[in-house]
Amino acid sequence: MIGSSDNKRPPAGGTAIPGPALVGLLILWVGPVAALDMDARVKWLGGAAFLPAHDFQRQQTATPALDQTLDMRLMLKHKWRRFELIADHSTTMISGDSFAFANAPQSSLDAAPADDDVRLMELTADIEDGNRHRSLHRLDRLALQFTAGDWAVTAGRDAVSWGSGLAFSPMDILSPFAPTVVDQDFKAGDDLLLIERLLKDGSDLQVLAVGRRKEGHVTSDAMSLAVKWHTFVGGGEMELLAAKHYEDDVFAVSTSVPLGGALFRADVVATRLMQGGTRWSVVANIAYSVVLYDTFVYLFAEYYRNGFGVTRMPRNALDLPEALTVRLGRGETFTVMRDYTAVGLSVPWHPLVSQSFVLLSNLSDGSSLVQTSVSFEQGDASRWQFGFVKPLGRAGDEYGGVPLAGSGLTAGGGTRAFARWVYYF
Repeated sequence: MIGSSDNKRPPAGGTAIPGPALVGLLILWVGPVAALDMDARVKWLGGAAFLPAHDFQRQQTATPALDQTLDMRLMLKHKWRRFELIADHSTTMISGDSFAFANAPQSSLDAAPADDDVRLMELTADIEDGNRHRSLHRLDRLALQFTAGDWAVTAGRDAVSWGSGLAFSPMDILSPFAPTVVDQDFKAGDDLLLIERLLKDGSDLQVLAVGRRKEGHVTSDAMSLAVKWHTFVGGGEMELLAAKHYEDDVFAVSTSVPLGGALFRADVVATRLMQGGTRWSVVANIAYSVVLYDTFVYLFAEYYRNGFGVTRMPRNALDLPEALTVRLGRGETFTVMRDYTAVGLSVPWHPLVSQSFVLLSNLSDGSSLVQTSVSFEQGDASRWQFGFVKPLGRAGDEYGGVPLAGSGLTAGGGTRAFARWVYYF
């Protein structure tokens, strides 16, 4: 289901592991050996959504819709000989007008996960919840890493990133960021076993297994098994990926090549469906830094083809193809149509102030999405960010409001303004 809310308790049969107690036991275990390396981050994200008259949430409540998230993340690391223990615990409070409503996938501003319904380990537990608020705590990282010579092994909950997309990431099949996510400091962790090997020619090999649950039970149908090889070719780099992802086969090639002062990158991903047929997804981008008036300006342009997307938007989002809705629900893709472009720039106006700008365009229906934000580095440990997301499209277009019952009832439209504060200590 498009943009379905994650306002759910752990499923029946799942056992919530008390995060603070588990972290306490880990501290007691490693404490006598050596001191822990501990950091912390506090984040506040507030937003206001100015919803159009045809938006479903607007018709049920009012506009603007005001929402906020407050999160504290404790980050623990401990090295002992060839082992390193990683444990990140977060306590999150979510509240606001949009808490119980669905939003279009591209409108997400915060990627913080709210449950472990499909993950192998249940490391999330509610503190309290209500109609307009929820408090929870979770272990987003809980992994033990072992290194020996050219080998490295990671077991537990950790994050893995693949591919070279800047706005769109079809090769990052595990937990990619949505193009409009504001908080990209930490990716959601997966429950995995990762084996890495550095080869003599400078290339490296990764073997990955990710476990998940399906309807509350651990099953091979929900697993991911992958092998990825990374090497250097001339002045560029290349990656080859072969994976069994859920019930489908995924094959991908990624390359990056310098072109003068620019860098060109491209990913080609082929997904062979269990039901039959192969879907091809492609992302290609070029990035360049140029000096304008003694200021380094970063520019990029990207093309994305969603092999699961439709060429024509249906009158009801429930009529989208199953292969697409499954990937929308799993958070693997965030677009519903076929062809897209993204252009962006980043400008440091001052050593403490910078601005980013991104324009996403749907080439199939002509709608667009503009996002810009200004960051103020208040100090070495503190940062403020202010911005807005503005859809440029008609009701019923993807970026004008995904249709729920024709153009008269949509979800995800409207301008969104946000403010974000982060403090590390």
